[in-house]
Amino acid sequence: MRWRSTHLPLLLFVLFLSIGTVLGFRICSYNVKKLTPQKASNYRVMHTLTRIVSRCDICLLQDVRDPAGTAINSLMGSLNRNTDRLGSCQGPNPDACNKRYEEDHHYKSVSSKGLGASANNLEQYVFIYRNKSVTVMSQHQYGNKPSFTRSPFVIQVQTKGTAIKNFILVPLHTDSSKAIQELNNLYDIFEDISQKWNNTNVMFLGDFHAACAYVTRADKKKIRLFTDTKFSWLIRDKMDTTVSDNTNCAYDRIVVHGKPFLKAIIPFSAKVFQFGKEFKLSRSKVLDLSDHYPVEVSLRSSALLLQTTPLLMLLLQYFLSAL
Repeated sequence: MRWRSTHLPLLLFVLFLSIGTVLGFRICSYNVKKLTPQKASNYRVMHTLTRIVSRCDICLLQDVRDPAGTAINSLMGSLNRNTDRLGSCQGPNPDACNKRYEEDHHYKSVSSKGLGASANNLEQYVFIYRNKSVTVMSQHQYGNKPSFTRSPFVIQVQTKGTAIKNFILVPLHTDSSKAIQELNNLYDIFEDISQKWNNTNVMFLGDFHAACAYVTRADKKKIRLFTDTKFSWLIRDKMDTTVSDNTNCAYDRIVVHGKPFLKAIIPFSAKVFQFGKEFKLSRSKVLDLSDHYPVEVSLRSSALLLQTTPLLMLLLQYFLSAL
């Protein structure tokens, strides 16, 4: 087949997306639905959750009910054992190879206190992050003003190798009956935290209940994160984040503030991760974890072309030589 010069833009675009997929820094959000020590004792559930979280450089878990830390400690142990990879290094110095892999794939976590309207229904926000590429610089737990059932537990992170290196993550699992009010109150959180830490690179993420009967099209006019065009909603209205066939709702969202943050996002990387298809799991096995799917987005590398893999470089050379 003879390539024409008119094919070059398309080929370079595909190559660019391929590079981005390989090198992207992935941020994930997952309402794991009542993650308790009892639930964490289920090996299959934890094995699947480990596979989900290990895809991410930063992963927000919501609806964690684990005051003693038993469930999260179990998950962290599973993540850091690296059982699928450790011990497979070959060559003259396998120990050094394994040590490098451990360092590259070691995870840490930071957790909020229990949050909720009643003492017997407290949930935690838990951020799990790859230690080598992420540093948590600051953290702040909001109180009841502005009004939230589960007030945001906000962190500021510094990352390595990304186009945007210092940004703020604001999690929220709304009370479905107060979704409109709580989403509107996020604007006040933005104004406060961006001034407090002198940083307007802010990402909001979580189960917002921002769809269907909880937040209608008319309701969006009451929410400043919708009406202010400086905020970009990356998980769109037509993206179904629920597992059930009976619902088609974009409850779980990712929102970023400002053009610098938006430009740092890899195009088309914001998506729902339907891990049932990816891991070949039945619907019932997926529901064992949650009735929500994780959502995710990837950040560009700060040196995208310099870090291109040899295979992609060969593809580029092949395309150019075929012109």
